[in-house]
Order: sequence, then structure tokens, then C-alpha cells
Amino acid sequence: MAALFHGVERLFLKHTARWWPCHQPASSLPLVGRVLALRINLPGLTETRQGRCVHSGAVRTSQASTVHRLPFTTVSQQDLDFFEQLLPGRTITDPEVLESNNVDWLKSVRGSSEVLLRPQTTEEVSQILRYCNERRLAVCPQGGNTGLVGGSVPVFDEIILSTSLMNQVLSFDSISGILTCQAGCVLENLSHFLEERDFIMPLDLGAKGSCHIGGNVATNAGGLRLLRYGPLRGTVLGLEAVLAEGKVLNCLAALRKDNTGYDLKQLLIGSEGTLGVITAISIMCPRKPRSVNVAFLGCSSFQQLLDTFQHCRSMLGEVLSAFEFLDSACMRLVEDHLRLANPIKESPFYILIETAGSNAVHDEEKLHNFLEEVMSSSLVTDGTVATEESKIKVLWALRERITEALRHDGYTYKYDISLPVEKIYQLVEDMRGHLGIRAKSVVGYGHVGDGNLHLNIVSPTYDPALLSAIEPYVYEWTAKHHGSISAEHGLGLKKRNYIHYSKPPEAVAVMRNIKAMLDPKGILNPYKTLPDAIPSHVP
Repeated sequence: MAALFHGVERLFLKHTARWWPCHQPASSLPLVGRVLALRINLPGLTETRQGRCVHSGAVRTSQASTVHRLPFTTVSQQDLDFFEQLLPGRTITDPEVLESNNVDWLKSVRGSSEVLLRPQTTEEVSQILRYCNERRLAVCPQGGNTGLVGGSVPVFDEIILSTSLMNQVLSFDSISGILTCQAGCVLENLSHFLEERDFIMPLDLGAKGSCHIGGNVATNAGGLRLLRYGPLRGTVLGLEAVLAEGKVLNCLAALRKDNTGYDLKQLLIGSEGTLGVITAISIMCPRKPRSVNVAFLGCSSFQQLLDTFQHCRSMLGEVLSAFEFLDSACMRLVEDHLRLANPIKESPFYILIETAGSNAVHDEEKLHNFLEEVMSSSLVTDGTVATEESKIKVLWALRERITEALRHDGYTYKYDISLPVEKIYQLVEDMRGHLGIRAKSVVGYGHVGDGNLHLNIVSPTYDPALLSAIEPYVYEWTAKHHGSISAEHGLGLKKRNYIHYSKPPEAVAVMRNIKAMLDPKGILNPYKTLPDAIPSHVP
């Protein structure tokens, strides 16, 4: 099957790809039903080819989504010879190997790359980009490929530049806690490395077992520890990156203070591989806490949840590490699809609170006083506390595995929204009222501590009418309430054309100028982050 589609996909690399949604699960369709038409617009000729449909969530908007292939060079045998000489045994053209690199984690976006490059050093990345820039070959940088907005996979036939073999720890200073490593290090591996030395990473994600630290930095990932340790823009002290023309930008400082000129690393953090390929980072790592406690609590209303958050910040203070929430619909999902058990009585809302400190007696006393306060004031209706690592993991699974449960429930429309904390759940309620019975379910969960809502809407199968009802309503609502349409996932391919709901045209124009200066031929991760056009106003 893969070989059949590989031969077919090569036909539509050249000009315009237009996706028409497939409305049924792949398993219920005959072979012909698993294919969608793409219209190729060539000078003087319009021709319809066939391309593969990914049913878990192909790139869709309320209209048929069109992406035009830019005038990049296609890979020739001469190019392959150069890459093979530079990277012997690490220039991959096998379609079966390329299959997983061409598809994102959600199986929602599929590219058609025929070349995968696996450099091991910054110098090799430099030579690759210098050559590709001269030849005008488009490049898609790729880390662990765990992104949720289509930013880490090619759209057409871009060369995939994987950092998977750039996985070495370069240095660690046990006095300052500063770690320097290559960009391809897996987050969980770094965590294990540091824990053996009594430190931890300031970043923790559900995808830690496969995501790369370079990709985390390139997308400015948030995660579960942001409330305690802050964003990557604060903990990343320096980085090394290769620009489109092959120049190495070495800003790999290991200093907490460096006020000499513009802070260039901040341009690359969150740039999603469109300005340069991050090859190494230095990051400040905190000491491993000696005492960790997790409380799982139930609340009768979202207002009570917010009041509990206020008490939590006031009474737990410096030991508060995480404050997460999920609604009752999320709990039903993990119970029904993953067979996880609710440890407390059923509630409209659930809170997961983590404390992390250096003195177990002190931390437990603070947590006890807090729980006594919120229980006696009826802000919390029920709860449980875990101090053992195995039990802590069980409670965290209720929050971390919601995304997995949603994949079992139907077709999911995912939105990563940042809002003023008091407005977080109002969007969920307003969306339920707006959609009514058109949606199977509308659920909300996320990071209360930093105002990040993960809004998920489920239907039995993909429904274009439902999507038209969701978008642009969700973006208009977010802009009206002074939020951001992307809190931590980035814009990638899927959200690039909605940037104007969060940024004014003047800011987007400056971003375009920066892109043009650092990547004048536009070879780095094309079709991502920046919009196709700048509208004069947002509707």
C-alpha cells in the first residue's frame, strides 16, 4: 500500500495542492475512497491527480485548503550524490523509512519528501544548508516530530533535515546547573541524565519520550512546569544555529547575564525552523526537588476552581509546581477509552496540584493547611493526595493522557488558546452553546497557572459544516477577549493564516522582513508560521 501511494504522490509535487476532505473513517472506505483529488495548475493545463488522504485530521479549513508550491528546485541525482558523499549511509531515500518522517504525530498532515538527511554535527548542517540555498532546494527541519500544527513535516517535496543523530550532551556544570547539548537530544533522556546528578529539566511535556530539545526550543514549548520555572525564553541561556546560507550563528553562551547588543537567540526561540536550524542549546536546570506531592481535587464550579487557585498561590507559594484542570467530560473520556479510574467522587471540574520543594515536613504541612482551608470553605468537594512516585504517576496520567483518549472518541478539532485566567472556561461554555447538538462533545482542560486552555471539539467523523461553525468563531472569540490563538503549540502550517487574530499587520510585516533578511530565498520550512497574505483588517 505504501509503495502504491508513494508512486502516486510523486505526481503532485509541482504546483498547487488543494485538499478536499474525506468524510468517512479510512477503515470504512474501499481503496478508491481513501484517495482525495488534488488539482494541479500548470501553465496552459489543468489536470487532476490523486493524492493520499489522511483520515485522522487532514489539513482543513472551512473552505478547501490550498497551498501553492513555491518555485523551488526538485532534487536531482546530482544532489543525491552530493548528500551521499557528505553523509555516507545517512542520506535516506527508502520510501518505507521516509513514511514516518512525512507524517505528523496526529497523522493530520502528510508531505511527499523523497530525501531524509541525518547529520551528526553542526558543520554537516552548515554544508547541507549552504548547498541547498545555492541550489534553491527547500528544507524542512525535523526533531522528534511531535508537533500538533503541522510544522515539522514537509508540505510538498522539501528535504527533511532530521536532528535525530545530533543527540550528545556537550557539557554540564554541576555548580551553575547549566546544561549544553545538541538539539537532537530527547527530552526524557536529558531528564534521566540530570536526575542522576540531582538536577531536573525546567521543561516537562507529555511527549517527553520522543520530542527533541531543539524542537522544544524552536516551538517555544510550554508544558507542565511553566508555572514554577517559567518559559524557555527565560531558561534557555544560549543556542547555536545554522542560517539558510550555511553560516553558523554561535550564541551558545552559558551566562545568566549578557547584555551585549541584541539578544539574537530570542529570534530563533519559537521561530519553528523558519529562520535557522537550531543545532545546540544551553539551558539553566534547577535542582531536583527532594519532596514532591500531588493533590487531585474536585470542584462544583469553575468559579470555585479559580478561588481555589487563588488560595493555592497564596498558601503554597514557593513550592507550587503545577496547577492543572480538566472538566468532567475529559474524565469520562479517560475512564471510557483508557480504563483509568477516577480516584475521587464525580465532580464537574477536577484540579491537579503539584508541590515540589526541599523539605518534606515543611511542604506537607503547607499542603495540609491549604487542603484544610479549601475543604472547610467548601471550595473543594473531595480529594486525594499522593506522595509516592508510583501513585503520583497514576494521578498525572488522568491529565496527561486526555489527548490519547480524544483520539479514540472520534474526529477531534483541537485549539490551543491563551486567555485571561477568569475567561478560560467561558470559551468552552460559549462554544457548547454556539454548536449545540452539531458537536458530539466539547471539552476543556489545560494549565490554569498560565491561562492556557486546550479546547477540543469532537464529532463522529469529519464534518465540514461543523468546522465552518467553529472557525473563525473560536478565533474571533479569542481576539475579542484579548487572548492568543496559539499558547504553546505554535502556528505551523495549520494556523499560519490566523495569525492576525493575535498580531497586528505591522507586526506581521516586521516578521516578514526578518524572514527575508535571514532566509532571502525562503528555503527554510516554507509554508509555515507566516501567513499567505496580510489582510488590511481582521473580520
